[in-house]
Amino acid sequence: MSEADAATSVSVAEKLGFKNGDLIQEFGYDDDVDFDLRDDIEDFTGAELLDEDDHDVADSVILWWREGDGDLVDALVDSLTTLSEGGEVWILTPKSGRDGYVSPADIQEAAPTAGLHPTTSAGVSKDWSATRLVTRKNK
Repeated sequence: MSEADAATSVSVAEKLGFKNGDLIQEFGYDDDVDFDLRDDIEDFTGAELLDEDDHDVADSVILWWREGDGDLVDALVDSLTTLSEGGEVWILTPKSGRDGYVSPADIQEAAPTAGLHPTTSAGVSKDWSATRLVTRKNK
């Protein structure tokens, strides 16, 4: 990548709205996650991702979710435990055609039950898509 490309490229973490100093809590970590994306988030925010057992208040959550991981509503509710008011949840799911693919309809159905509202979706890597979920009062 040339210096000009590097200067104009925007990190995925920045596209997701993360800021330097943000604390991001990660749920659903497994050996299939996108390690480059995780590194990008940590580099951009300047902080290591918090794991599921951390009790610090998080600015945002990333939830890696695959078909067969269990009950999505329960996972979303759990992800809200330490989320700051006005924080957001990014649910990361395998893209269509990949093992563990989750239909966007499944997210649309589960989010309101967990008190969340889907707002935007984005491709974040070769294998993963992201859907932004916010609390109803934070649209």
